[in-house]
Amino acid sequence: MSRVSVTLPNFRDVGGVVGHDGATVRTGLLLRSGVPEPTDTVPDGTPWPPALVVDLRSSMEHGGPHPLAPLGPRVVTLSLLSSLAPGWHEDTPTLTHLYGKVLDTAGPLLVQLVDEVASTAAEGGASLVHCAAGKDRTGISVALLLRLLGVPRDDVAADYMLTEHATAAIDARLRAPGSDHPPVPAAFLTVPREAIEHVLDRWQQHPGGVDAWFAAVGGDAGTVERLRTAFLA
Repeated sequence: MSRVSVTLPNFRDVGGVVGHDGATVRTGLLLRSGVPEPTDTVPDGTPWPPALVVDLRSSMEHGGPHPLAPLGPRVVTLSLLSSLAPGWHEDTPTLTHLYGKVLDTAGPLLVQLVDEVASTAAEGGASLVHCAAGKDRTGISVALLLRLLGVPRDDVAADYMLTEHATAAIDARLRAPGSDHPPVPAAFLTVPREAIEHVLDRWQQHPGGVDAWFAAVGGDAGTVERLRTAFLA
């Protein structure tokens, strides 16, 4: 058990679950969270700072260097919502609709994310994937990584649902003095299992499954193989 008080909202290492052929997803390689601050603390033994930070926020959510830049990680910004048409929020009543739109529009960015995480892990480095809350864009991205690693969908959904325990910390971070985060509709602050199940259904129902969906949006089998080689023990 960590002796450090963890201050980074919605933080967790998603390793330790079982993937392809009964292999275990290594810990210390894939971390997820809400938006971090340079003074945040994480559990003892966590590789920190991570070698790679993947920031999924849009430009209106940050106005300068990444908060962790002073700590030295490589930062890659992949704004998943920027792929949506202007005014997308006006006809997006639920998170299930939003997640579906991300799958429809941001496939190439998700491919880049998988490639970045696979390459970093192949060199033994940890990646932190985050957005503002570490729930929606991060949830979709981490779900894709885990499904490509062969983690059962129930375990992927269970990891997503852990955010239920972090909503107060997320809200406090987004409302903190000096935060530039725009107001969020109340419905988008929930953690609906049906939203991530919709994503998992889309991949499962795609002819050939998640691997074929990944290929259809521009991914390649070599990237998936590098990911599995690096992550599965």
